[in-house]
Amino acid sequence: MALAMGTAIAAGPTFAQSTSGNMQAKPESAKNLDVVTVTGSRIPRTDIETAQPVVTIDRKQIENQGFTSVADILQNLTEVGTPQISRANALSSGENVGGYYVDLRNLGANRTLILINGKRLGQNTTGLQDLGQIPVSAIERIEVLKDGGSSIYGSDAIAGVVNVITRSNFTGAEANAYVGEYEQADGKKQSYDFTLGTANERGSIMLSAQYQKDDPVWAKDRDFSAYPSGPNHPEPTAGWSGISQYGYIVKGPCGPGGKAASCTLTPGTDPRNIANYHPLTPAQYANTNQQMTLQTGTERTSLFVAGKYNLGDNIAFKSDFLYNKRRTSQQIAGYPYQSSAFGTPMSAESYFNPLGKELNFVRRGWEMPRTTDSELETYRWTAGFEGYFDFGGHTWNWDAGVMTNRNDMLKNGHGDFNLVAVGNAVGPSFLGSDGKVHCGTAAKPSTGCVPWNPLLPYGQAGVGSLADPAVQQYLFPEYHDTGKTTTTDYAANLAGTLFSLPAGDLGLAVGVESRHEDGRFVPDAFNQAGLSSGLAATTTSGKYSVKEAYLELDVPLLKDMTMARELSVDMASRYSHYDNFGSTTNSKFGLKWKPIEDLLVRGSWSQGFRAPTISDLYGGIGSSFESYIDPCDAKRGAAHGNPSVATRCGSGFGGQAPVAANYVQLGQASLPCTTYPCQTGYQFTNGSNPNLTPETATTRTLGLIYSPHYLEGFDVSLDWYKIDIKHVISADTVQNILDDCYQAGIASRCSSFQRDPATGVITNMYYGLTNKGWEKTAGYDFGVNYRFSIASAGQFAARWNTTYVDYLNIKADDNPATKVQPLTGNNANFRVRSNLSLDWTRGIFGATWTVRYYSGMTEKCSFTTECNEPDHVDPFYGVQPMRHVASTTFNDVQFRWSMPWKGVISVGANNVFDKVGPIMYSKPNSSFVYYGGFDIGRLYYLKYTQRF
Repeated sequence: MALAMGTAIAAGPTFAQSTSGNMQAKPESAKNLDVVTVTGSRIPRTDIETAQPVVTIDRKQIENQGFTSVADILQNLTEVGTPQISRANALSSGENVGGYYVDLRNLGANRTLILINGKRLGQNTTGLQDLGQIPVSAIERIEVLKDGGSSIYGSDAIAGVVNVITRSNFTGAEANAYVGEYEQADGKKQSYDFTLGTANERGSIMLSAQYQKDDPVWAKDRDFSAYPSGPNHPEPTAGWSGISQYGYIVKGPCGPGGKAASCTLTPGTDPRNIANYHPLTPAQYANTNQQMTLQTGTERTSLFVAGKYNLGDNIAFKSDFLYNKRRTSQQIAGYPYQSSAFGTPMSAESYFNPLGKELNFVRRGWEMPRTTDSELETYRWTAGFEGYFDFGGHTWNWDAGVMTNRNDMLKNGHGDFNLVAVGNAVGPSFLGSDGKVHCGTAAKPSTGCVPWNPLLPYGQAGVGSLADPAVQQYLFPEYHDTGKTTTTDYAANLAGTLFSLPAGDLGLAVGVESRHEDGRFVPDAFNQAGLSSGLAATTTSGKYSVKEAYLELDVPLLKDMTMARELSVDMASRYSHYDNFGSTTNSKFGLKWKPIEDLLVRGSWSQGFRAPTISDLYGGIGSSFESYIDPCDAKRGAAHGNPSVATRCGSGFGGQAPVAANYVQLGQASLPCTTYPCQTGYQFTNGSNPNLTPETATTRTLGLIYSPHYLEGFDVSLDWYKIDIKHVISADTVQNILDDCYQAGIASRCSSFQRDPATGVITNMYYGLTNKGWEKTAGYDFGVNYRFSIASAGQFAARWNTTYVDYLNIKADDNPATKVQPLTGNNANFRVRSNLSLDWTRGIFGATWTVRYYSGMTEKCSFTTECNEPDHVDPFYGVQPMRHVASTTFNDVQFRWSMPWKGVISVGANNVFDKVGPIMYSKPNSSFVYYGGFDIGRLYYLKYTQRF
C-alpha cells in the first residue's frame, strides 16, 4: 500500500476492525466490508487511493513511540509546526494555556481542523481544539489530510484535517502502564489506561479510560534555560531584571554627592535610615528564570465510551461519549512591581519611609511567585442512526445524528498584587503602643490593613517583610477566571452510486449540517476593573450559527486502457451561511490518474475558508508586557547599520516622537535593555474586531506514488503543495508593527503606538485584529516506505518522510508598495524537517529506532558577539545583521519483548544521545532562549501492555 494513502474508515454501517494485538473483531458481512471512506471524502469506495494526500499513523506506530498524548505523536510529523502555545511558553496566559494543539504547515493551529470519527472536536472561544483530551488508548489510527478540506468539512480546514479514528468492534480487554523521567530526575511522566470491549452480531460497546500526569520541569534545572542569556555568555547578567527581589527607591539621594540614583538597601542594615542605601548595581538584578517552569505540568483524566446497536439488518444506532478533565500548572517569577505604574507611592507618613517624603519604589514579589492552575472539563456526546438501502441496483449509505460538546474552564491565579491593598499597605502607618506597626495614623488607625515595607529586601527579616504570611495574605488574593463554550452540531449525509459508467460507478455524496457555537470567558473582577497588577482583561462573550450543505461527485472517466489504467475526477462544493457575516461557497476539484498499474498521479485544487472565532469577533480587551526589539535602538536595532531606519527614527516618521541618535531601548524599570527581545515595563493592549470577515484560501496539490510490482512492500511518494491565504485575520504583534513602521516604511502602521518624547521609550501600544494582507506557502513532501522479511532475521520496516518548505511568506497589507516578508528558515519556521524510522520484529522481540532532523534557523542578532552574519541583506528589512544556528538531530529508540501471557514490555529513550538544540535569543515558541519544540533532555521510559 502506498505511503501517504489514507487507511480506511468505514462508511455508513461499515466498521473498521481492531488490529491491536490478538484482539480481532468479529467480521461483518462481506457486503458491508466492500466499501470504505477516506478522510477528505464522503463517498464510499472500494479503492482507498484518492486524489488527496493522506498520511496515516496506525495503532502499531502509536505503540512503538514513547509518547502518551495525541499531540506529542502528531508533533513529530514533518508537516507539523509548533503552535504558539507550547508547554515551554510559561508566560502564556488566557484560556488556551494547557491545551495540546497541532499546527500543520506552520499556518497556525486554528487553520487545522480536528475531527473524531469524522465529526468536529469542540473548540474554545479562540477556535483552538485540544487534541490532548482524546485518550490514546481509544485510538485505532490517526489520518492526516494534507490538503484543504473546506468543501467537505467547512471552516478551519485550510492547512489540513486531522481525523482521529477510535477503535470499534473491540473484543476483550487491554491495560497499559507508562512511566518516564528525564535523566535529570525530573519531569516524571505517568500514563495508565485500560480498554474493555465486546461485540456480536447485534452490536458492540467499548470503554477506554486513561489517567496521565506530567510533572513540571524547572528552567533552573537546564543549562540553556537557567539564565536569560543562556549558558557561558560573555555578559553573564544580560537579560536579568532590574526590578529585583531587593527593591529600591526610584531617584533616591544615594548617588555620589547625594545625587539621584536607584537606591537599594545594604543587606542587614536598618531600612529606615537612608544612609544605609547604596546605588543599585547589576549584582542586585533578578534572574527571573530561577522561578519559572520550563515545561508546564499537566494532569488529565479521560473516559471514552462508544457503542453500536443493530436495530435491524440495515439500520443501526451509534453513540459515543467523551469526558476529559485537564489541569495545568504554571509558575513564573514574582510580579515586578513599580509604584509609579499604578499610582501607589510610599506615603511620606509611612513608618518605613527613610526620606520623610513621598517616594516611588520598585520591588519584585519574589516571595510569592505567580502561579496559575487551569482546569478544563470537557463533555462530548454524539448520537445518531445510520444504515443502508438498495436503490436502482446500488447500495446507498446514510447517517443522521447530533454532536454536542461543552467545555467548562476555571483558572485560579495567585501572585499578582491587589492594587487597593498595596495603596493602603504603603500608605500612612505608625508604631503603636503595643510595639507593632499599624496602618493609618495614631489619631485615625486603619483596620483590616497590614503595613508593608517594599524596601526590605528578600531574605532579610523585619517588620513589614514580604515574607510575613500576614502581608502575603493581604496583598495577594486568589483570582478566578471562568469560561464556558458549547458546540451543537446536527448533520445528515447520504452517499452511494448514481449509476454505472464504463469506467466504474459514479459516486455521489450529499449532506446538510447545522452548527451553533456559544462561548464566554470571564476574567476575574479585579482584572476587569484594573485593580490587580495582573494583565487587564474584559469579558469575551458571543455566539453564532451556521447552516451548510454540500455535494460531492466521484466520476470515473477511463479504466484498463493504455496509459490510463485508471482516470477519475472528484468534485465537491459546500455552501455555508453564517448568521454573523453572511454566506460563502467553497469548491474543490481532484484528479486521479494511473498511467500504469505501479504509478499513481494525483492532484487537486480547492477553496477554503476560516470563519472568525467568538474571540476574534466578541473578545474583550486584554493586555500584556510584550518583548520586542525596538528598530530605533542604535546598538541592537535595525537603526544600527541601516541609514533609512535611522532617518525614520530620528525624523519622527509616521507622526511619532523622534528619538535620539544614541537611543537605547528601555525595558522594565526604565533600565537600558541588556538582552533582546527585551520585555517592556508598560502594559500594551489588544482586542477583537466585530467587523472581521472570513479568511479565504486556495490550495493546490500535485503528487505521485510509485509502488513497483517487482519490489513488494516498497513505495515512494512525492507531493507538492501550495496554499494562498487572503484577508488574513491577523493578530498584530508588537514586533510586526514596529518593523512595518520603521523598516518597511509603512506610515499607517506607526499610529498604533506612542513614544515618550523625553526618553523615546514606547509607553503605549494597541494591536488588534484585522483582515489584512496575505500569507502564502509552498513546498514538497517526500516519503519512502519499505517493508520486507528475511527468514532468518525477521521482519523489517523503514519509513522516511521529509518536508521541504519552498517558501512561507506574508504581506502586511494590500498596498502594492508593501514588501513581502519571507519567514522560511527564520525562528521556528524550518525549511526542512525529516524523520527516518527503522523497525525490526523477530518472534517475541522487536525494536524501533527513529531519527528526527530539523534544519538550521536564522534570527535577528541580539548580541554583537553572537552575530555571525553581520552583513546579511534581508529582502524585507534590507541590511539586517543576522545570526544563523546549525541543524539539530534527535534520536529515539525502543526495545520490545512480547511475553507468553499476552503481555508486552517496552523500554526506550527519547533523545537517547541527550542532544541539546542551539541557543535562540528570539525565543521561538518559548519563554526561554531555546526553541519550544525541541527536546529538553534524554527521557527514559518503561511501558507495559497486558491484553486479555
